[in-house]
Amino acid sequence: MTSAPTRHPSSRRATPSGGARRLLALFLLLGLLLVGAALASLALGTRPISPGTLLDYLAGGQVAEADAAVLTQRAVRTLTAGVVGAGLGLAGAGLQGITRNPLGDPGILGINAGAACAVVAGITFFAADSTAAFALWAFIGAVASALAVYALASLGTGGATPIKLALMGAALTAGLGSVTSALILTNQTTLDNLRRWQVGTVAGASLPDLAVAAPLLAIGAIIVLTGAKTINSFALGDDMAASLGENVAARRLVITGGITLLVGTALALTGPIAFLGLLAPHAMRALAGADYRSLLPLSSLFGAALLILADTAGRVITPPQEIQVGVMMVALGVPVFIYLVRRGKTVNL
Repeated sequence: MTSAPTRHPSSRRATPSGGARRLLALFLLLGLLLVGAALASLALGTRPISPGTLLDYLAGGQVAEADAAVLTQRAVRTLTAGVVGAGLGLAGAGLQGITRNPLGDPGILGINAGAACAVVAGITFFAADSTAAFALWAFIGAVASALAVYALASLGTGGATPIKLALMGAALTAGLGSVTSALILTNQTTLDNLRRWQVGTVAGASLPDLAVAAPLLAIGAIIVLTGAKTINSFALGDDMAASLGENVAARRLVITGGITLLVGTALALTGPIAFLGLLAPHAMRALAGADYRSLLPLSSLFGAALLILADTAGRVITPPQEIQVGVMMVALGVPVFIYLVRRGKTVNL
């Protein structure tokens, strides 16, 4: 008489435990990457800073006045890149989740163009001249452009498919870009205020700007992060999400509001930076899977590190000239975007 095979309860927990350890390791690695990127950003540039001087500065010790001035300027720049990168990485992941569109990105879907156009209009017609005012106008433009792209893509058969969303976003970006250029070229004040917006840069922000933007970014991040479970249910389809007790329309509206707040505030600080919201979620999804409870914070961390590294690379490639971080992100993002379209997997996530 044979005995029944013995079941080991621990074996049933092996996979979740292993997955949790892998996820923890990934968070730790991203944390180290972010710290390393920040240190590299402080040390590298037209005027290199030695490791000893950098350590003295971070420890509050005495450093040469010229080095202290450079490090202070780079610290603000690094902090700006970090918070903007975190916001855009989180916004991109959330946008891909609520639209079930793997090509979801604030730049590709026209949100950047709408926000930039609204800011230009605010400066031209309403004398907007502060980070808070820029953030308000950018938020209005981001919401309006997102609604317009979705409405246009929903026309015809098939509804708002990923390809139609990308095409409508490109069309809207071109149209709004023309309006933005016309407003800038016909108004010298607008041109002076928005010159840095043409390519996207983290060099123009100040600590007062960050003090205004940080609470807005925090509110947007909280809204999106607390919606992770809802975004997971959206992946099953709207009908299934509704059957699980989700108020689909209301929750999508709230999360979209958080995303547009992130994007609008980030644009108020740096101008349009494309493709970061596309790259960060795809990289993290490949490593950690599609559970948005982990994908959202991972995308935020990686977005922060990626934008800091892109800004640092732009400073050291062609010294003493700088390549603006918006240009660096386009150089990184365009090949990835083409690959994602051509591989034929632009289906619902």
